[in-house]
Parts: sequence; structure tokens; C-alpha cells
Amino acid sequence: MLGFLLARQAGLDDPLRLRRAESTQRVLGLELNKDRDVERIHGSGVNTLDIEPIEARYMLSGGSDGVIVLYDLENSSRQPYYTCKAVCSVGRNHPDVHKYSVETVQWYPHDTGMFTSSSFDKTLKVWDTNTLQTADVFNFEETVYSHHMSPVATKHCLVAVGTRGPKVQLCDLKSGSCSHILQVIFAGHRQEIMAVSWSPRCEYVLATASADSRVKLWDVRRASGCLITLDQHNGKKSQAVESANTAHNGKVNGLCFTSDGLHLLTVGTDNRMRLWNSSNGENTLVNYGKVCNDSRKGLKFTVSYGCSTEFVFVPYGSTIALYTIYSGEQITMLKGHYKSVDCCVFRSNFQVKKMRLMSVKY
Repeated sequence: MLGFLLARQAGLDDPLRLRRAESTQRVLGLELNKDRDVERIHGSGVNTLDIEPIEARYMLSGGSDGVIVLYDLENSSRQPYYTCKAVCSVGRNHPDVHKYSVETVQWYPHDTGMFTSSSFDKTLKVWDTNTLQTADVFNFEETVYSHHMSPVATKHCLVAVGTRGPKVQLCDLKSGSCSHILQVIFAGHRQEIMAVSWSPRCEYVLATASADSRVKLWDVRRASGCLITLDQHNGKKSQAVESANTAHNGKVNGLCFTSDGLHLLTVGTDNRMRLWNSSNGENTLVNYGKVCNDSRKGLKFTVSYGCSTEFVFVPYGSTIALYTIYSGEQITMLKGHYKSVDCCVFRSNFQVKKMRLMSVKY
């Protein structure tokens, strides 16, 4: 570390190199924090978490009980031992509470004044953070599994929604009405859409994962829509028909772009994780070994950013498996939960991870 400081002071090193090296060391040193706790509000399992990207201070959680909770992660007391308190919540007595399990929550990428939630009650809700009232509600014919807003979009306000039906729907937040669901429906999948994710590199590129074993990349500006159907064999077994391409040998229930958007990670019920080149759809053939995936719904995993070597954090039973993205090496298993972990998020500012455990304090 002293060498990094001296080189930086002398102008011999890129200032970011020291930051990346320190971030990497902190990730490698991650362990259960015994000095911090999170107030327990949910009466049952927590399915989804999201930390707002503006200050990385506030965290949303959505539970199987339909409840949404907003936490303040900052230690305002400055005490060594503290509990992250719930600022507010959409409880069972709230008039706009979801009727069934909340599957995804997400902050509006550019402003903490708004967030979204989707649920098994076939709705996507847009919330005003200040009043904790719904600003808009989008209704669907099928159960909603996941949704996602682009973190980089400046020319559109589209929310991609994956449902139990084999189509992806795009909802336009600018329309201000649930009747304005865009009729941009891609019928490329044959079964339910388990996960959706916008590229952090191009605001018009969308990745979708389905129970039909397929992962597709779309350009929403194109009439045909689909850019690539990912093929685990890189075309060697299915050169004739692209529709025969499969990304996994089971349901694909999780996907996540790397922070630079150059690669896409997918996980499936075949207990495999794969890394893809997002520009040409090539399977990079990185071997992560067996990645246990017993989730019947979407599996929400996350990646690091700002490190000299990037990492991926994957729920693995009652633990979190930590891998290096580009070599596939398993670094460690983060332990501390007693039952299955459903999701995890990474808070880059302090290299602290917030993970949840079904029905147990997290």
C-alpha cells in the first residue's frame, strides 16, 4: 500500500489504480459484520433488495408478505454497534400495498424521489418516495416475475417487464397512464420470462432470460427486435436453426451485466453459470464449476465494480459464493445465514454487501 501511495504522490501511477487495489482488497476481505444489523420488519421471506445509486444510503426491500420497506444504511449515531433502521414501509394496512409477493423493487436510476415495485398480483407500481403513494399502476394479464429500468437511459423511460407469459412488455413511465403499455411485445420466447436486464452500456439493448432455456438480446428500436439468441455451444450444434440455440440445459432464472456492459452473466437450474460476450453473443467458456441453483423463481445476483479484478456474488444455498468473473475461480463462500439466500446487492462505497435470508434477521 505504501508503494501505491508513493507512486501516486510522484505522479507515476494512475490515481484510480490505488482505489481499485483497495476496493479489491476489501472485497477479498468481506465477512459477516457483527457490529451492524438491519431492523426486521418483514413477517416472512425477503425476495428483493436495491440500494439507490445516488448516495448509496437508502435501501429498498420487498417481501413475500407484499410489504416494501425503506432502510437508512447510514450510521448517524457514529456508534460502533448500530442497527440500520426502517425509515418507512408500505405495510399490510397501506391502501396501495401489493396483494401478493413482491418480486422486484428498484430505485429510479436518476432520483431517489421515485421507485418501482412488481408483484405476483400482476401489477407494476410506480411510487412517490416522499408521500409513499402510487404515482402510477400498470396492470398485466399474467403474474409478474421481474422488471428493470435502464441505469443509463436518457432518451427513454421504459420499464422492461417479464411475466408468466412468453412475452416481454415495455411500459413507458412518461405516458403517465397504465393504459399506455407499449405494444412492443417480443414473442421470441416460448415460456415465462424469469429475468430481464437493460445493458449499462447501451440504453436500447435489453437481455431476457426464460424458462425455455434461452437468453435473448434485443434492440428495442428494431422492428424485428431480437439481436442474438445465445448459444452455449457457440453454433457448433445448431448452425442451421437459431431457434434451436439454448443458453442452459434448464430454466434460465437469472442474468446480470458486468459493470462495463461488455459481458453478460447468466445462471440456470442446470447448476451452471455462464459468461457471454454481449456484443457478439459468444460463450466465453469460463468454468465456474457447479453453481447450486434451487430457486423456483428468479435468482438475483450481483457484480462488483471499481475493482482491479471484478467479482460476482451468487446466492448459493444458505451462503453467497464469490467468484472472479473472468477466471471463474471461486474465492470464498460468505456464511452467516441459516436458510436459503434469495438475493444480494453490492454497496460499492464501503464494500459492504447486504444480503437477506428468508424469515431470519439479516
